[in-house]
Amino acid sequence: MEKLVILGSGPAGLAAAIYAARAHLNPLVIEGRMPGGQLMSTSAVENWPGEISILGPDLMQKLRSQALHLGTRFLSEEIISADLSSRPFKLTTHRHKELACEALIIATGASPKKLDVPGEDTYWGKGVTTCAVCDGSFYRDKKVVIIGGGDTAMENASFMTNFTKQITIVHILPHLTASSSMQERVVHNKDISIMYESTVTAIEGNATRVTDVIITHQKTGAQQKLPVDGVFVSIGINPNTVLFKNQLELDSYGYIKLKEHTMTSVPGVFAAGDVCDNRYRQAITSAGAGCAATLDAERFLKEDKLNKISQR
Repeated sequence: MEKLVILGSGPAGLAAAIYAARAHLNPLVIEGRMPGGQLMSTSAVENWPGEISILGPDLMQKLRSQALHLGTRFLSEEIISADLSSRPFKLTTHRHKELACEALIIATGASPKKLDVPGEDTYWGKGVTTCAVCDGSFYRDKKVVIIGGGDTAMENASFMTNFTKQITIVHILPHLTASSSMQERVVHNKDISIMYESTVTAIEGNATRVTDVIITHQKTGAQQKLPVDGVFVSIGINPNTVLFKNQLELDSYGYIKLKEHTMTSVPGVFAAGDVCDNRYRQAITSAGAGCAATLDAERFLKEDKLNKISQR
């Protein structure tokens, strides 16, 4: 029987583990399919407090080392089934290891939707990214392409005007799908051009960085090569909540709904980070939420213990 299990090892999960270990909750972190989360595929991080610039994998290693130093235990497996219908909660890993826990923190994050075109994986983190807020400053006075037509794409394009006047939006439909207010930010901006009914079908580079994209018109099939320095894939993000469908209350996009602070619809189950945050999606906000989730879990476990004592 585990007192506290944390699912996920990104900023939210590791921050939760650090606080849990210091509170003597003896946490067990299930690292999941992608240990370290999305920062493992990023280059320099320049918006983490206390670090002028640090590689994403180095930052995650620091957090993991700190959690380990404080007594956190790690299991390098992935949860394939979860039963949250009653406490203790039951979890099964892909190696058929069965776990039970009194409290659970879900920090499984989210996965950006990809184009699945040649060159995308090769240059991921080398010019291909999803977050303008995270990486925009690296493309000052550079040519960038924003792929997508929804709110996220408009946000990325609008944010990039802080750094460059060479922004191209590529959208597969003949019209944008973003809200009217978001569209107004970009459609009349002279620094942003929009290519409708088109999509990026290949990303090319020099083995070190992105140099070009191949854009294909959806109706005519005509192709053109566009020189670029950065590609922002902005076609959506999927929260990693498949395991919890029909067990936890989710919103229409699949994000975990929080009832109060970090509490989910099931008492004893808490959530933090991108798995429940479709607004900020930053490493630092995820880490803060991970801290909050542990504080809430600690309070829950204490109150549960007192209730059991009073019922004896």
